[in-house]
Amino acid sequence: MRGNTATGHQPVRASTAAFVGTMIEWYDFYIYATAAALVFGKLFFPSATGFYGTLAALGTFAVGFFARPLGGVIFGHIGDKIGRKKSLVITLVMMGTVTVLIGLLPTYASIGVWAPVLLILLRIVQGIAVGGEWGGAVLMAGEHSPDRSKRTFFASFAQLGSPAGLILSMLMFKSVTSLDDEAFLGWGWRVPFLFSAVLLVVGFVIRLSVNESPDFLAEKQARAQRARPAQAPLAQVLRGAPRLLALAVGANVLGIAGFYFTNTFMIAYTTQYAGLSRAVILDCLLVVSIMQFFITPLAAYIASRVGNLRFLGATALASIFTPYVMFNLVDQGSLTSITLGVGVAVLFMGAYYAVIAGYVSDSFPTGIRYTGISLAYQLSGAIFGGLTPLLGTVLAENFKGQWWPLAVLFSAISLLSLVSVLLLGNAGQRTENFQFKDQQA
Repeated sequence: MRGNTATGHQPVRASTAAFVGTMIEWYDFYIYATAAALVFGKLFFPSATGFYGTLAALGTFAVGFFARPLGGVIFGHIGDKIGRKKSLVITLVMMGTVTVLIGLLPTYASIGVWAPVLLILLRIVQGIAVGGEWGGAVLMAGEHSPDRSKRTFFASFAQLGSPAGLILSMLMFKSVTSLDDEAFLGWGWRVPFLFSAVLLVVGFVIRLSVNESPDFLAEKQARAQRARPAQAPLAQVLRGAPRLLALAVGANVLGIAGFYFTNTFMIAYTTQYAGLSRAVILDCLLVVSIMQFFITPLAAYIASRVGNLRFLGATALASIFTPYVMFNLVDQGSLTSITLGVGVAVLFMGAYYAVIAGYVSDSFPTGIRYTGISLAYQLSGAIFGGLTPLLGTVLAENFKGQWWPLAVLFSAISLLSLVSVLLLGNAGQRTENFQFKDQQA
């Protein structure tokens, strides 16, 4: 029984809090990604010029992804055992504080090798915070849904925070990239990071206004009546559902790796290999992010009408072919052609991303759901999300003037998710047909 916490204004309030909270978290994450592509190589790795400096800066970006599974385990345990709300408040404060500290960090010119060391340490903490944020936000929105059939739609509001955070980060960087190089490298790049302090206060107040998840409260009550205590959520996921976890990891790849392909790697590709200005690509990504913002709720609504599995399969299949259109248009070099090219890829990828969170979360039972979806999403991010910009940069350097290896990389990402989501859709892999030993006590 869901209880009266699912009635009244709580579903809307929970969805709003999930949206605002994830918008702030992803804003913090994206400004780091943008700074890594534009300035960190020059400021924190000055001895590694050109390609190697960019590779080193994107390497610090990847470090955050490797830390995210740890955050998923830590905060998944807190969210499954103590409460979704407590976990989300902690992750928000961690993320905002670290982002402000990055904005205050001295560069290599000031403190030498300690600058990149501190940058990497702060990035690790940032990755841990994001690792715990996403799963809790998805669950707080989805589990407050007044109707199970609408869970994917409500969960999509947490996904809506991703394009919103990117829009905000692009606007902030657009405002400072108009500065001359000296001012931008001197202090301009710090402004987006310091602005996070304002967002932290807003997000903290909103997040405190939401009640605990009704599904978690019901599970907590049921847990108290069981004959013996259950194992830790992580142990239950790894021992009871390894195949389910692996398929969930694969299903998330397109939404994560595909996104960082278009929104992180493409910044480096267009500015360093296609000869375009940073202002042009940032303008393009801003327009595309606005498009994705509106695609997200529309895609979730359409999926609720035609079926989640059918919708995910169709969008993943289409994404296999979109990079060839994207690169052909990007090579034309105009703002319009670049925006259309990246927009085609993001259209289907963004629609897929909107729906996959609610679909995967429904694969795990309530008692281990936070840990299960967080670990799946963050492992996918660590393996595929963080490495995709690096691999793309290596391919671009070794195949200068040729974009087909990059298009093949994007197609492979899409194919992996297509196969995974179809296998995840088999009746035997869904929660109602999957037996977890600890749930039978």
